[in-house]
Amino acid sequence: MGERESLGAQLRRARLRRFVGRSGEVELLRHALDGRSAAGDTGELAPFRVLFLHGPGGVGKSTLIDVFADVAETEGARVVRIDARLVPPTRAAVLDALGDRLAAHDPPVLLVDTFELLQPLEDWVRDELLVSLPHDALVVIAGRHPPGSRWLADPAWRDLLRVVCLRNLTPDDTRAYLAVEGIPPQLNDRLQSLSHGHPLTLSLLVDAVRRRGVTAVSASLLDVPDLVGTLLAHIVDAAPSPLHRAALEAAAYARFTTEDLLRAVLDAGDAAGELFGWLRGLPFVEEGPYGLYPHDLVRDLLDADLRWRDRHGYAQLHRRIRAEVVTMAERAGETDRLHRVADLMFLARTHPPMARYFERFDMGIDRIDHVQPADREPILAMTRRHQGLEQAELVEYWLQRQPDGFRVFRGPERDVAGYAGRLALHEATGADLDRDPGARAMLAYAQRHGPPRPGEQVLASRFFLDAEYGHGPSASLGLMTVWFVEDVVGQHRWAWDFIGTYEDEHLWAPVMDYIDFGRAPEADYLIGRRRYVVFAHDWRRPGLREWLDRTADRELGLPTAPPHPHTSEVVLSQPEFAAAVRAALHDLHSPDALSRNPLLRSRLVRDRACGGEATSALRDLIIEAVETLRADPREHGLFDVVNRTFLRPAPTQERAAEMLHLSFSTYRRHRNRAVDRIVEWMWRRELHGPTP
Repeated sequence: MGERESLGAQLRRARLRRFVGRSGEVELLRHALDGRSAAGDTGELAPFRVLFLHGPGGVGKSTLIDVFADVAETEGARVVRIDARLVPPTRAAVLDALGDRLAAHDPPVLLVDTFELLQPLEDWVRDELLVSLPHDALVVIAGRHPPGSRWLADPAWRDLLRVVCLRNLTPDDTRAYLAVEGIPPQLNDRLQSLSHGHPLTLSLLVDAVRRRGVTAVSASLLDVPDLVGTLLAHIVDAAPSPLHRAALEAAAYARFTTEDLLRAVLDAGDAAGELFGWLRGLPFVEEGPYGLYPHDLVRDLLDADLRWRDRHGYAQLHRRIRAEVVTMAERAGETDRLHRVADLMFLARTHPPMARYFERFDMGIDRIDHVQPADREPILAMTRRHQGLEQAELVEYWLQRQPDGFRVFRGPERDVAGYAGRLALHEATGADLDRDPGARAMLAYAQRHGPPRPGEQVLASRFFLDAEYGHGPSASLGLMTVWFVEDVVGQHRWAWDFIGTYEDEHLWAPVMDYIDFGRAPEADYLIGRRRYVVFAHDWRRPGLREWLDRTADRELGLPTAPPHPHTSEVVLSQPEFAAAVRAALHDLHSPDALSRNPLLRSRLVRDRACGGEATSALRDLIIEAVETLRADPREHGLFDVVNRTFLRPAPTQERAAEMLHLSFSTYRRHRNRAVDRIVEWMWRRELHGPTP
């Protein structure tokens, strides 16, 4: 009996049987392997040392890497593979994944897949890792992006590097693939039109034909929107029920999908586990550290189809997922909250002003760090380089005064890639304001346009830089935004919030409009010869919840009107507040008059109403304040006065005094004292919230 074929050999044979096209790339590898062998005899180098493959998601890079491994092993080469999806982007992790496999006597063929995830290490890979390999090693790198400019800037690398952009399959290769898969020839033209030769799309269409037969492909498409619609019809039709279909759409929209998310967003109850298991088994769904996520191409197709097909349903899904993510962020601890905020920012990925800053949220959150003593000089050096000596001196000053208001954004090797500073202006001293014109200008603006009340905070994003890109798009910019939103979600007692970091007003205006920060030109300031523009937001009008709703609408491309005067929180001074309490007592039995009281838009009434009827909430608060007089034996007489004056009023105040057996002057003194006590109780609630 002959030796049985191993499972690995069977998989290799099946993979090679289905592989079509890419003959030029395969021959290129064979040529390099042959050249390396010849180099051992002649001393001449192979035609290139590094083959760099790049192309969009789903174009077949990983499959080609599999075939390269088979070809190299068939040629007797020793293959060493790294899949960057399984390796954190640090030098130590890469070296640990390689182990001692590069140290063997025979030269390796090193295959690196999903290289876009290792882009933070690209310079190190090029300048240190690869140059440490044996002279006759061969390296193949596959990723979504072409090699950086520094590869081509070095003449030596230009000689040793070969760059290949992977395209979709040609019509002949597409027909060959369909023949291998046993698809009826009469479907070839239709499938070619649907897929345009995109390998992953072809694979999904073949799966649809196998499940539903030749009727699975019912239309010939002329452009991409039709391709998206028809292709997604096949995928979604495979869902066993409308609830499964909704789960698939939710998984495409959220950054990661868990049973908890499905339970909350779809109101799935006990079915959430079954839905999660079904998603987990789909061929285009992968598992990540925080849940499931679909292949990028499938995610984009599902997203585009739902937006085009059902805009109302798309908006509802966005709001439900966003609300759940916000709730999870509010409940999360400090460490987990950053990940939840990254989930929230992911939902803004298609919003034009934000899209270029947030391409990836699955990496780097752990690189937001407090400033350490060794970080100060790199911070000051990048500030001097990008913004000048005067700004660097102010950064140094505030690092001494408010070190907890700074964060650094670390690179892959924990170096300082960028930093940001948010100042607590309500804690600034006169000396601080004399030292920093920016802090002085922003706090003065707050005092003019809505002074903070006792206990309220004034924050200012005063500093931000990336070491390499300054204020331009960078990993640091994305991390700074995650830190900012994390701070917003966890805020307590904020009044004003300023962003006075940037110099280019027009570049940043769309982003500031998205986050609802308006221009505050009175707060602009000069540091040396540089003019910094300031944007401002008063968190008391609108509050956090309304802000979240408004930014959600902008993410959907919906128009947002200015905050409605009857829904925005009103900021009253203490005398204005006291007058409004007195008016509310007087109008307690006049619903129309009470409905116009400014306290209806105060913080304590909004918190008490929780979205319900504000007039009833105000009346309840007044009664609760009055009841505190009854509860205090020393003030019991005051309760009787208030009861006969406001709660169960006598026809006149003179009659109230008679009923209480008080002279009218004594009655008025007790009445005024009682009203003062009620005002004090409600003012404390306005400033500090309910007593625990």
